[in-house]
Amino acid sequence: MSSLALYRGIYTEERFQQAYGGPEEPESSLREVLRGRLARCCHCSRASALHFLRGRLPIASWLPRYQLKKWLLGDVLAGLTVGIVHIPQGMAFALLASVDPVYGLYTSFFPALLYMLFGTGRHVSTGTFAVVSLMTGSVVERLVPVPLQSNDTDPAEAALLEGQRIGVAAAMAFLTGLLMIAMFTFHLGFLSTYLSEPVVKAFTSGAALHVVISQLQSLLGLPLTRPDGWFTIFKTLVSVVEAFSLTNIAELLISGLCLAVLVPIKEINSRYRNRMWVPIPGEIIMVLLATGVCFASSLNTHYNVQIVGHLPAGFPQPQLPDLHLLPQMLGDTVALTFVAYAISVSLAMIYAEKHHYTIDPNQELLAHGLSNLVSSLFTCFPNSATLATTNILETAGGYTQLSGLFTSAVVLVVLMWIGPLFYYLPKAVLACINVTSLRQMFLQFQDLPELWRISHVDFAAWVVTWLSVVVINVDLGLAVGVVFSMMTVVCRTQRAECLVLGRAADTEIYRPVKDNSKCFEISGVKILSYQAPIYYGNRSFFRDTLSRLVGLSQERESREDEGPDIKMHISTVESSISVIDKKPGSDAAIQAVVLDCSGVAFVDSAGARLLIQVSKGNLYI
Repeated sequence: MSSLALYRGIYTEERFQQAYGGPEEPESSLREVLRGRLARCCHCSRASALHFLRGRLPIASWLPRYQLKKWLLGDVLAGLTVGIVHIPQGMAFALLASVDPVYGLYTSFFPALLYMLFGTGRHVSTGTFAVVSLMTGSVVERLVPVPLQSNDTDPAEAALLEGQRIGVAAAMAFLTGLLMIAMFTFHLGFLSTYLSEPVVKAFTSGAALHVVISQLQSLLGLPLTRPDGWFTIFKTLVSVVEAFSLTNIAELLISGLCLAVLVPIKEINSRYRNRMWVPIPGEIIMVLLATGVCFASSLNTHYNVQIVGHLPAGFPQPQLPDLHLLPQMLGDTVALTFVAYAISVSLAMIYAEKHHYTIDPNQELLAHGLSNLVSSLFTCFPNSATLATTNILETAGGYTQLSGLFTSAVVLVVLMWIGPLFYYLPKAVLACINVTSLRQMFLQFQDLPELWRISHVDFAAWVVTWLSVVVINVDLGLAVGVVFSMMTVVCRTQRAECLVLGRAADTEIYRPVKDNSKCFEISGVKILSYQAPIYYGNRSFFRDTLSRLVGLSQERESREDEGPDIKMHISTVESSISVIDKKPGSDAAIQAVVLDCSGVAFVDSAGARLLIQVSKGNLYI
């Protein structure tokens, strides 16, 4: 009988806790545990109340410490700049949501004020966003399938149809707010972690292509309806090709001229943003010029150019959305809620890390939930943090959430006095603003070569998500991307590598043994390191890998006719020397196996049973 002596202290969990202590004993009963937690939750004091107030109303925490001389000028300039950009983008994104442009201005006003009160991101600009507006518009078109109206439509009928459309959009905003507040109540802010960065970038890039294709009818002046369901991009392209002969030449020229002006301005703003005090407001310049030209030449009457029409001054009366529509849009709204929150918290985290402060992901749920819920009472469609205006806010020198006050002030001026002046604004100009605002989303393709070099799995998740969003649809494509990304995690844990460790010469450092490594295995001992959880999904792979590395599978095959399988007997640890004896009749070279579990994050019940079998040598019983 051969034996191997290990000259180190070896402990069971019980002996280690006796020698060095262990975790405190849990409560004796479930009733006492619940009672203790309830008492801690219900305990209230003045300090606790102030802490709760500052946590739920962040402005009460940062406003008293506001540095007036240092921050005010930057917040004013950034807020005014973002407010100017919000005006054309709000009206443009309202077209994506299939509602009148004035509702985009409402959606640009209320969320900025509410996020200033409840948000934790200092550089986040909220309002209309292309992806969220597109997802809203798909539901509006499905529930109110009405063709796009021309300028000569009966006003009473057009007002009735528009009321139905904004009713659907406001109901979606109301339900989005309810879902976000419910997620906040149950502390579900962590769910955003399931949207990995490759999935988010691929989703926004794919959705941007949907936005561009959906704007072709406005760019060309074609009287087409927006298709619904799967393969919407291909359906839209087919309908555009079939109706191409009906293209309005005047609107095509307007679109071409607008793109020829806006695209270079976008490039200049991006390339020289560090040298410019504020970016060039190309959108608002184009809106003013196009409105003046259309008014002077009467393009709407002479060439049938579609215009924005009447923008009522002031605010709508607050009213409760049509709640009977909520069951019909629940599935779409859940997807929209997840997307809106994921994009918003991702932007907040990016700029928080850049400027060295922290945000509260769960509080962000409350902030965006209240923004959608309250805004829906004033006929607004769903909103979120916006990519372009957030970038402008940070570039223009914004410091705190107070910039949202000045952004809302600019939109308020337009709503109260200037809005009716945009009567003659061509809708083709708003479509061009939609297309050019997505520049950053398309530039994300430049990250693919680097992503391939870093991780082939993340590259595959990016490609699968993008293809799913483009080929199938926005909602279902996102679900496919999330499921695929999570499956890659499962597959990687299932096929994790089990490493054989050896000791480096003249040291007590153990490293993986490779062909040209200077680490050597100890004679008679096999040291294995497994770098993944041991759970029901990979227990069979772990067992087979362990058996192959130890050599039990080969020995089992050679001794099938000799009786029971080979087993290792582990003697009871009574001192600092542990003797691991090989059972008589075995001549295997490996006398002991050491399993390094430092890389094992968790073990479930199936994995625990397997480890017990391994310790007893019952790998194949």
